[in-house]
Amino acid sequence: MGEKFSNASESEILEFHKKVADNVRKFRESAGISQLDLALEIGIKSVAFYSNCENLRYGKHFNLEHIYKISKALNINIKELFND
Repeated sequence: MGEKFSNASESEILEFHKKVADNVRKFRESAGISQLDLALEIGIKSVAFYSNCENLRYGKHFNLEHIYKISKALNINIKELFND
């Protein structure tokens, strides 16, 4: 027993989600768009859910569809959301 079944630790994954969420916030704020407006633009009807994703509360985070739609809404290359 004791086999490792993942090539990434939980802390690595959390840090990855944090980087993406921080980049979303940075680009959203620099575009002057509210959380509510961006949430509605990408099809999320609950600003609370969006806020939880952007702040990594309650284990919530953006999925690939969200990331794609956010990049389109903010008119940025999707790669920008993954940069350090």
